[in-house]
Amino acid sequence: MYLFIFTLLLVVFQYVNSKRVLDSYEGIIAKKDRLFEKEALKFGDTISALRDQVLNLSEFSVMNSEPALTYFEDRGYRVSELIPFIKDELYELNLVKGEEHPLIPYPALNGGKMMIDQIRVLNHKWIIANFTDGKYWGELFVSYELTEDEQLNFKVVEAFLYPFN
Repeated sequence: MYLFIFTLLLVVFQYVNSKRVLDSYEGIIAKKDRLFEKEALKFGDTISALRDQVLNLSEFSVMNSEPALTYFEDRGYRVSELIPFIKDELYELNLVKGEEHPLIPYPALNGGKMMIDQIRVLNHKWIIANFTDGKYWGELFVSYELTEDEQLNFKVVEAFLYPFN
């Protein structure tokens, strides 16, 4: 009889203790779930904002301009090969001998040479690029034309150098 009572007390004790531990873990899990839901909502908003930003940035891109893509395709060019070719031709102008860049109308003020850093092909006629000499920088608005003999002609439409500090 004592053994039965002792076993019953032991089972009740184990049940109460296990229930308390289980409730404690459920409370911790519930807190973490609420925290994860808040973070997921915050990250969801961040992802949504980044998608909007990507959409805005891709708005002025030759790859998202159907008329520009059609223009190139009608002339028999593969856009996936042509755009890197155009960028490479502009970057190769950085390698021209001499102190002045063929397209950048400003001399280097830092003792180096002005060089094109980044290029964005806007459509089938225009490019925007930025340039720097390592300390000073500016931007170019360039028009380009692909001739019948597949030569690229660049013409600087507008350029500016950011003010010195």
